Amino acid sequence: MAIDTDIPVEKHEILPAASASPPDREDEISLLDLLIVLANRKGLIVKITAACLGLGLLLAFVLPKRYTAEATVLPPQQNSSMAGALASQLGSLGAMASLASKDMGLKNPNDMYVAMFSSETVEDAMIRRFGLMQEYRQKYLSLTRKTFERYFTVNGSGKDGLIHISVEDKDPKRAAEMANAWIEEFRRLSQTLAISEASQRRLFFELQMEQAKDNLANAEEALKKTEQKTGVIQMDSQARALIESAVTLRAQIAAKEVQLQGMQTYATNENSGVVEVQRELDGLRAQLAKLGGSEGGAEGLIVPQGKVPQAGLEYVRKLRDVKYYETIFEIIARQFEMAKLDEAKEGAVVQVVDPALVPDRKSSPKRALIMLVALAIGLFLGVLLALMRAGVDRMKQDPETSEKLSFLRRALQVRA
Repeated sequence: MAIDTDIPVEKHEILPAASASPPDREDEISLLDLLIVLANRKGLIVKITAACLGLGLLLAFVLPKRYTAEATVLPPQQNSSMAGALASQLGSLGAMASLASKDMGLKNPNDMYVAMFSSETVEDAMIRRFGLMQEYRQKYLSLTRKTFERYFTVNGSGKDGLIHISVEDKDPKRAAEMANAWIEEFRRLSQTLAISEASQRRLFFELQMEQAKDNLANAEEALKKTEQKTGVIQMDSQARALIESAVTLRAQIAAKEVQLQGMQTYATNENSGVVEVQRELDGLRAQLAKLGGSEGGAEGLIVPQGKVPQAGLEYVRKLRDVKYYETIFEIIARQFEMAKLDEAKEGAVVQVVDPALVPDRKSSPKRALIMLVALAIGLFLGVLLALMRAGVDRMKQDPETSEKLSFLRRALQVRA
């Protein structure tokens, strides 16, 4: 019985030591097995790595060289005087509007100019200017634009507050020309847009002046036909003076209305300038009413019938129209020139800080990076294939697994 009791005690003492040792041995053996597998198949790993390095080297020297040219521009500075004046007129609402503009994503004023630089209008102009459809061998303009967008960047999010334009091309000289031409195409686009307050006034008066010029030309042509039809009439000096006074007042009223409309595009009705122009407009209308005329036409103007013969009324009307549109054109032309001067004071739309120069070094392909990536891919594929082969060999040594693999091969052969 003593022997029977001693045996279980010995087993009980030995079991913990035996149970504690296998995990450490298994971990050590698994790590050694992995290193042994990689060492036994080092030739395979070296071959795959060398093959990938060869492909990377071939790719690095086959890819064409590309050069990047960069131009830096300064966008127009924001004119806070007009915005501050308008905000002060709005009172507390102006403060709320200024806070709202900061919280609605308009944190960087360069975002608008970056979007204009990257607009389809500018891109299409560049494509047509440099013949990029033939260069990229594209049939459609939309596909050419997508290809072109891969080779340029417009960045205005830097801390320096400048806009950087980078263009990549196979020819370094052409890359610099494209970067500088980009600024020219943007300036052409900005000339048709009213970005600043002075630009808005300039564009508004430019349209009004074109219309006034057409009206004056039509009135002069009508007067010419009337002269040929009725002959030139020598009017009485009093009647002529009365007509010219009424015409001048009408022209001044029309010009003030145009000026008021132009100011209302960027100012409220409570603006001091708008109030002053409205007061002057009311005074001119009162003077015209004293002469018996109206804004819509001078047909109601009081002219003694004895002063203007009945046969010359048609000529008087045509002459009156010419004087009216001539005065309108002169007043609007002065307003247009003043708007152009104000716009010139604000400076150019964009100022070139650093024009694009011909790059002397290529920007791609980066051969060192390509070789490092090829080396990493080769090592990874080599180790992976070595482990896979080791696993297959180990599976073949197991009778049950080997039988399953044989069955799988037969099944695949039958299906094939």
